[in-house]
Amino acid sequence: MEKTPILIAEDDRMFRVLLQSWLEDRGYQVTVAEDGQQAWERLQSEEAPKLVILDWMMPGMTGPEICRRLRSQTNARYRYVLLLTARSDKQDLVAGLEAGADDYLSKPFDALELHARLNVGLRILDLQEQLLSAQEALRFEATHDPLSGVWNRGAILQALEREIERARRMQTTLGAIMLDLDNFKKVNDVHGHLAGDEVLRASAHRIAQGVRIYDLVGRYGGEEFLVLAPGCVPPALLQQAERIRASLAEPINSSAGQIIISASIGVVGADLARAATLNSRSLVHAADQAMYQAKAKGKNRVELGALEEAGVVA
Repeated sequence: MEKTPILIAEDDRMFRVLLQSWLEDRGYQVTVAEDGQQAWERLQSEEAPKLVILDWMMPGMTGPEICRRLRSQTNARYRYVLLLTARSDKQDLVAGLEAGADDYLSKPFDALELHARLNVGLRILDLQEQLLSAQEALRFEATHDPLSGVWNRGAILQALEREIERARRMQTTLGAIMLDLDNFKKVNDVHGHLAGDEVLRASAHRIAQGVRIYDLVGRYGGEEFLVLAPGCVPPALLQQAERIRASLAEPINSSAGQIIISASIGVVGADLARAATLNSRSLVHAADQAMYQAKAKGKNRVELGALEEAGVVA
């Protein structure tokens, strides 16, 4: 059975050893801090336990002070904090909770009460994980194409806006690859829409496999895909597009048997240090026009496009 990680911060050595022993006997994996500063340093790690027991008064940093710092980290995963305190004044306890503690326990603690309070913390942390998983699923659903699994049209165009701004800020280049699966309607007509969907999924997977890890792939519409390649210039873009073209030309296994497809691909690269007025529309238009040139020249090929303003990378 996997042990539950927990961090305890306690400056009293005898109490710390007693608490650690009690927790380990009940299946917890204990990380120990001997003062407040050490506890704070332990909590900066991504792997730090999400269940935390803090003594109120410690050298270096008090328990409430650690709580305040934790709650100010809005991007960090939530940690459930139980304050141990010898204080019994309600005003002090309220101050501890207002500092960000989730619960408190008076010293000397009752073992059964500590066990029950830790179980409450574990339930809350479990609910939070479920909430985050659901939130991530909704985010993925909102930004990804449900059929192919790559970015959807809205998300890839938003990413294009961000990449243009990033490239302009960093005075670097941005490449775009627009591709269209050739004669895809024939696939649906001859083999059926189920096989057509399988071809789209397989094609999206091959495109994603053919790009760099930091490139972005989106389904632009129908059987069209858009690839964004930050920092990539035409010689490398053409090589990348050619690899994708060759990969897509390999037979695809489907429920209707092997299907052979090809793609017409247009590429364009822009130097954002020189293309002051470049926008997403003009970049997509240039890549789209290059893709149609590839179709006009016989399909299953790659063509380099040109932007209408200075800033095209040749």
